[in-house]
Amino acid sequence: MRSYVDKSQPGASIGTDDIDPASAAWTAVFSLAMGVFGLLTAEYLPASLLTPMAATLRVSEAMAGQAVTATAVVALFAGLFVPGLTRSLDRRIVLLGFSILMIVSNLLVAASSSMWVLLLMRVLLGIALGGFWSMAAAVAMRLVPAALLPRALAIIFSGIAVGTVVAVPLGSYLGGRFGWRSAFVAAGVVGMMTLAFQWFTLPRMAPRQPARLGTILEVLRRPGIPLGMLGCVLAHTGHFALFTYIRPFLENATGIGTDGLALILLGFGIANFFGTMLAGWLMQRSLHFTLALMPVIVGVVALAMAIFPASLIGQATLVAAWGLAFGGVPVAWSNWVARAVPDQAESAGGMVVASVQSSIATGAAAGGAMFSLSSITGVFIAGGCLMLLAGLFISTRVNVRPPPRGAATQPAVHP
Repeated sequence: MRSYVDKSQPGASIGTDDIDPASAAWTAVFSLAMGVFGLLTAEYLPASLLTPMAATLRVSEAMAGQAVTATAVVALFAGLFVPGLTRSLDRRIVLLGFSILMIVSNLLVAASSSMWVLLLMRVLLGIALGGFWSMAAAVAMRLVPAALLPRALAIIFSGIAVGTVVAVPLGSYLGGRFGWRSAFVAAGVVGMMTLAFQWFTLPRMAPRQPARLGTILEVLRRPGIPLGMLGCVLAHTGHFALFTYIRPFLENATGIGTDGLALILLGFGIANFFGTMLAGWLMQRSLHFTLALMPVIVGVVALAMAIFPASLIGQATLVAAWGLAFGGVPVAWSNWVARAVPDQAESAGGMVVASVQSSIATGAAAGGAMFSLSSITGVFIAGGCLMLLAGLFISTRVNVRPPPRGAATQPAVHP
């Protein structure tokens, strides 16, 4: 049994569910990072498997892309409601439940015989994804002392970078070698490993007062928060409108085969990993500059991919630049939220999940509509323009300074 100390009372007796843990549970923190890796792997797999999935299930690639939309829509609502619906449960049990949903979803997707069955199984993943992200920061605060929280969150967020490195190229490789279903089976195995690791490392965490929808709405009424969340939505929507359809674009532009596609996507993932570290260096100098710069780079890259003559080396270089730039986007927005809403951990978590997952759903759906109405090139031109618009909006309208206490009813002031 882990011990906790209420640091607001020096010399307080040690109990089991007070305010701050007396020591860091690093193995539990790493198990959360592994959970992030498993969830991101499962969420991103369709992006590298759209073509074979569509052929097997006899639907268009635009329709197959809605596997991403379905997950994101459900994750949006799960992030808002799951913490409250599970408020009477030990947080350890809830986290283990998310891993079980991830396993079931991946294995049943692999066995799906129709697009509608596949979409239904992706709903399970959406519940796990949204619920996990809404609670991740609050759970981390219960696993390490406050002074070590930034390091713990960095470890947890590293699961995003590793998932980006592995998920899409591995899915493309396995799909080409053994069929697209094998990639989801592999994701199910990752989920089983995650469940086992979490079972042995996560401590019991009695439920506390969770975030409620009303609290989230109160946070959204604070000065500067609505415009900041809109900037976050724009940056993520443009990216996922592009990223969901990266495989058909590269196949159409370069005629690349499965192995070459896997290598290009691996380059994206590796660059994304380094982009995460680069963002940390940039944010120390200017968070506002980092927030605005990253989507601008992605927008320029997308337009260059769509407009300039295609060459395999050129497209691979542009995709790597895209990965490098977007690596900083989730990290920078998480940093913004931590500054803007330092007193509402679960509320901030639900707010971020809702904004990012709505962006994924909107981006995938809008990209599919554009793909159906025009062409894959039209998707990249529209997505690139949206990312440039996001950068302009963030640079002119988003405030990185936290609002003063008690200022929730005052008009927002923007730089």
